[in-house]
Amino acid sequence: MKISLLAIVLALAVAVPTPKAAAQTGTSQSQAPVIKDPAEYNAYMGAIQQKDNAAKISGLEAFLVQYPNSVVKLDALESLMGAYQAAGNTAKVVDSANRLLAVSPDNVRALVVLAYTERASQQWSQAAQHAEHGLEALPKMQKPEGASDADFAKQKSQVSALLNSVAGFSSLQLKDYTNAQKYLRAAVQEDPTNLQDVYPLALAYLTNNPPDYVNGLFFIARAADLATGAGQTQILSYGKSVYVKYHGAEDGWTDVLNAAKTAPEPPAGFTVAKYVPPTPAQQAASIVKSKAPKDMSFAEWELVLSVGSPDDANTVWTAIKGKPLQMEGQVIKASPTELQIAGSEDDIDKNIADITLKTAAPLPAKLMPKEGSTLDFEGTPVSYTPSPFMMEMEKGMLLEKAAPKKAPVRRRK
Repeated sequence: MKISLLAIVLALAVAVPTPKAAAQTGTSQSQAPVIKDPAEYNAYMGAIQQKDNAAKISGLEAFLVQYPNSVVKLDALESLMGAYQAAGNTAKVVDSANRLLAVSPDNVRALVVLAYTERASQQWSQAAQHAEHGLEALPKMQKPEGASDADFAKQKSQVSALLNSVAGFSSLQLKDYTNAQKYLRAAVQEDPTNLQDVYPLALAYLTNNPPDYVNGLFFIARAADLATGAGQTQILSYGKSVYVKYHGAEDGWTDVLNAAKTAPEPPAGFTVAKYVPPTPAQQAASIVKSKAPKDMSFAEWELVLSVGSPDDANTVWTAIKGKPLQMEGQVIKASPTELQIAGSEDDIDKNIADITLKTAAPLPAKLMPKEGSTLDFEGTPVSYTPSPFMMEMEKGMLLEKAAPKKAPVRRRK
């Protein structure tokens, strides 16, 4: 994240009102808590005014033990948490935050510290829970004495961004894509230039089931624009691969990248067209448009004759009907006068005949092909059935495969 834990703690550090001893209150309307016991007052002030961090920690811990129900217990715990943070004692920071929540369950500062620390230690469920609680408590956060409205609003915005980031990223790790999208989108709206929120937001859209390709592709392009070096290259490669898979081609990818450069969120009307594969009839029409029937494979004839338009089917059938054709196929069933043959790869894989070849003369037993064998043959198409597809051929003959050429024998001289 852009904001370190120390920076967050400092940003949340409220201006704790200096408590007053009972004799000092007079008619003051100060919001500062009033400590009636002079000894308690002196103990507290002696602790928080320590310049040495270790001495402050020691003084505050002693104060909390001696005065567990003090009116300044909350302030003392917040000061203690900050002191432990300054000392780099993460375990004690967490302990202080939990002690704070026991006194003040909606203490935003403690919730931020816990959420951030748990995210760093990959305690995703706890991090998400504390971050969500922090977001619920944030509107109730009181402005510190002496803070301007502008400074307080900025502080709350930073805290909101961080809590949304933690809640969103933790939800993403938990595969809770709905909440990941919700919280990370809010974090990105707070800070559109934070790659560490923009990239996970893209993943939250793209790895959902079903994926949200429009938002996901925009934010992956946005992440690529914000990244640098090898990271940018990897994000661009990933984004482009997802785009091509969804759109069907590279065209338009540059437009998505350009849109992400100039807008932090998808602009009005932004969309990505989904690739829709052509129907079998459209594929058949495309084949007829691009190839002459003599240049088509048997599988292409089968496609056009079975699902093509009447005109397309007529174009192919007129070109091949009554003309001797030499082909290769796989024997499905054989008899002396009729062979059931699979001519297309799909039907070969399925072991289904799509050609009925009636032989010109009964086949002798020694020439009878075995079922499952591949053979070359000649036949003349006379009719066909579109569905299930079957082409009837007559005047069938078996063809001999050309013998492979032998390598020349080298003679010794």
